[in-house]
Amino acid sequence: MPNLHDTRNSSLSDLPNHLIRHVTLRQLQVFEAVYRLGSFTRAAEELFLTQPTLSTQIRKLSDVVGVPLLEHVGRNVQPTEAGTIVYHACTSMFETLIHLDTDIANLKGLKSGRLRLCVVTTAKYLAPEMLGKFSRDYPGVDLVLNVTNREKVIERMQANIDDLYIMGQVPNNSTDLQTYTFSPNPLVVMAPTNHPLVGKKNIPLKVLLDEPFIIREPGSGIRDATLKLFDSRGLKPAIKMELSSNEAIKYAVVSGLGLSVLSLHTITLEGMDGPLAILDVEGFPILRNWYIVHPKDKELSLVAQKFLDFAVQYEPVFRKHMVELWPALEKVIND
Repeated sequence: MPNLHDTRNSSLSDLPNHLIRHVTLRQLQVFEAVYRLGSFTRAAEELFLTQPTLSTQIRKLSDVVGVPLLEHVGRNVQPTEAGTIVYHACTSMFETLIHLDTDIANLKGLKSGRLRLCVVTTAKYLAPEMLGKFSRDYPGVDLVLNVTNREKVIERMQANIDDLYIMGQVPNNSTDLQTYTFSPNPLVVMAPTNHPLVGKKNIPLKVLLDEPFIIREPGSGIRDATLKLFDSRGLKPAIKMELSSNEAIKYAVVSGLGLSVLSLHTITLEGMDGPLAILDVEGFPILRNWYIVHPKDKELSLVAQKFLDFAVQYEPVFRKHMVELWPALEKVIND
């Protein structure tokens, strides 16, 4: 009597696989985030979930697997040996799903699809404008924008969570990354409009040493560029306050708490008629660029490739917009 059941031709539903029946993608997504970030708090922030919800999902996953996946060591979360195995399985499955999403989107063309864009906080002034223009050309594309600090952008890029990333400073070890310049990102010294230095020409950098300085948090690209300029002249600003939000810094400057260095993009909405003024300081503006970045081995979807082409082709438009915002920039760029 021949054996009519050939496991080589069985469907997944025929396989007595306990994990397939009881593990959910949401549980795996939560576990992957906690493992990658090493923190329930940071994972909850990234996934917009409460910590009790995260704990419940992790507990359910551990119950199904049958062994602990994470353990607490002091305030830190460390994976167990089983947790590391599950994490690598997660990344493999998510990579497969990403490729599936890309393949389906390519079949549909640009009538539909999804663009997942992750940007550093300062780029939140630029990204919506870009997405608005892109959306008018491709109204069927769903847009997902994640705004976070530079450290988390790099973490998300390493985990291959998004399609493309916008940064003002490419990571030092960028040999595995593909980068594209698409817009100038000048850094300028900002002061309240009633500050005594407003309107003065070619202010020596050392004059700023007498002013209280407000600066971004450690790890910020703007902070690094600012301190690098001061250090190159053997100077050190009098840092009065550190803030992790550009908007908070703008309010602090307007309130008279000190001067600060910010991207020109941060005053896009209010323009030069707002409550902030740009000082003409020696060594400024610090001319930098915005970059679109993705891992070199990443297979871009049709939607992501179209957005990348769109951004690179619009570089002259972005440059013109910056000059219109601050006409003094044109001479600096041309020089």
